[in-house]
Amino acid sequence: MKTDQLIPRNALVWIIISLFTLVAPHLGRIPGWVLAVYVFAATWRIMVYQGRWSFPGRWVKAGLIISSFAGIYVSFGSILGLEPTIALLLTAFALKLIELAERKDGYVLLFLGYFICLTEFLFSQDLPMVLYSLLNVTLVTTALVAMHRPGEHQFNRKTIRLAAAMLLQALPLMVVLFFLFPRIGPLWSVPIKSHTAKTGVSDFMKPGDISRLGRSGEVAFRAQFEGDIPPVADLYWRGLVFSRLEEGAWSSLRYFDIPPAERRPGPVETTGEPLLYRVIMAPTQQNWLYSLRYASPASGGVMTSSDYVLFSPTELEDERLYSVKTWPDAVLEPSLSDWRREIELRLPPQDNPATLALARQMREQAASDAAFVDAVLARFRNEPFVYTLDPPLLPGVDPTDAFLFQTRAGFCEHYAAAFVVMMRAAGVPARVVAGYQGGELNPLNRTVIVHQFDAHAWAEVWLGERGWVRVDPTAAVSPDRIEWGLERALTGQGSFLADTPLALVRYRGVAWLNTLRLRYDALTYRWQSWVTGFNRDQQFQLLNDLFGGISVQKFALVLLATWVLVLAPIAFSLLRKRRGHRVSELERHYLLFCARLQRVGVVRAAGETADEFGTRAARALRREVDEIERISALYNELAYGSAAHGAAGPDTRVAEFRRLVRRFRPGRN
Repeated sequence: MKTDQLIPRNALVWIIISLFTLVAPHLGRIPGWVLAVYVFAATWRIMVYQGRWSFPGRWVKAGLIISSFAGIYVSFGSILGLEPTIALLLTAFALKLIELAERKDGYVLLFLGYFICLTEFLFSQDLPMVLYSLLNVTLVTTALVAMHRPGEHQFNRKTIRLAAAMLLQALPLMVVLFFLFPRIGPLWSVPIKSHTAKTGVSDFMKPGDISRLGRSGEVAFRAQFEGDIPPVADLYWRGLVFSRLEEGAWSSLRYFDIPPAERRPGPVETTGEPLLYRVIMAPTQQNWLYSLRYASPASGGVMTSSDYVLFSPTELEDERLYSVKTWPDAVLEPSLSDWRREIELRLPPQDNPATLALARQMREQAASDAAFVDAVLARFRNEPFVYTLDPPLLPGVDPTDAFLFQTRAGFCEHYAAAFVVMMRAAGVPARVVAGYQGGELNPLNRTVIVHQFDAHAWAEVWLGERGWVRVDPTAAVSPDRIEWGLERALTGQGSFLADTPLALVRYRGVAWLNTLRLRYDALTYRWQSWVTGFNRDQQFQLLNDLFGGISVQKFALVLLATWVLVLAPIAFSLLRKRRGHRVSELERHYLLFCARLQRVGVVRAAGETADEFGTRAARALRREVDEIERISALYNELAYGSAAHGAAGPDTRVAEFRRLVRRFRPGRN
């Protein structure tokens, strides 16, 4: 093996550093033994460098590969899917380090490192992750730069400066390509994150499901309105409509459960100016989107279901930005079809007999369906019901009876479900709606931040010509929950975000900390709007606004001209004629030594060596003989001796040479 093809020590150190920084973001989604493989691989390679161990043989490599496949299969139950694939890639990246012998092996490893940088964006595109990925790219580039310095056998932190300068030079071109390069669809599909837990409201609801979301401070979505923001009490973000009750769980109707004639939403008459806003949702791996009532999508790729909720044809694997128009006072379904009426009245037979009897009795005493609704709400309001994040468990048999007549303590889903059961028992069409209620206003950018703890369930009842009317029984039990949010409603219970003591939203009362949190959230919203949410439509609109219309010819001309503007300064700096050569610190101080001798009449002749010049200067200046000989000898040692070829401690010797020259003040004899 040729010496110039060996991996320099400096490059090996940077490779090992980047090895661990690249795996760090994936630690939460890979088995712990993968990290052990990284430590094992780094240790083995260090031992090989020190000459204590040898490179692994063919059978050892085969055993490591088979063990890795087996470990991933046992850990995930499959080698298919996004997480197993990433784990396999990371394991291969670590094992490649063990056989890293020549520079060509280093190139393969580093190019694989660039690819691993991209894999984190399959899971998160948040600003902190982008900044961390830039650090990883810098470290991998540093290792690549060090690979091209075969004689560098000492760890050199200055290598990272050159790598950073190269990335800064590429930054303008990156920005140009981001805004101008045509956004085309992917050439292949990424496997679904099958092993990542879903977040947000689920497509079915049992008692306790939404209360579990009430313990999370994560952001579900952010909304920004054009114009005035509605009051918090009116912010009911519809996501799912639950029309089916089976075995104690509420669920939405599946597509093929709906007759073809009922699958499209009915026409809605709208009057007045709509509310205009846009929503940026966090990835949920679900299809449904959130909006106020009644919503009409103003973005492509958003559809409306038969029960007037928005959904995406594809699961939300990444952050999703969409625009919405809303008419809150629109009448939905003033006439109800026989099929829809039967669905919204259906109850499991012989379940919750006490609740059914009470509902029928109260309906007989009410003058109308609307009066019956008011009577049920008054019962919730006047009797000792409790709103709590920690309700007692309900039995599997007749749970609504147990809630209404025994425990009388529950979260929003308990009250919404019990209310709908009573409505249906009395012959009033009703259904449960799940989504979020309220949100936190960020005054810095006028966005509404909706957290997971804002998850909520309420009811909709059908009241003749009024159509579907929102009714929230939770508001009768805990008005503070609707007016002020969950934190105010649970004051005194100590259960708000009790399981996440480090959640910053818990400390909204600390002014300076809350200001920092809101500033960061405003920055996050800007990042999501302009970067992660920058799609083909926004690109076309931007170019159209800048250039007054865009065509293929104009687009190509703009792209080419921009590249020239960005690359021309870089090309000029690389191709321009450089003046002279870069003088090292040693040479600079030796020239200073010669200049001081010249001032006293001892001029160095052209072609005269340092040794010859020193001898002549010593004869001319008898009083400075010792200083001249010492400076000349040290210069010869540093310039031509062992210190010039990488021996230990050259920096210390150069510093000594610098001190000697600065003290040297020759005088005439």
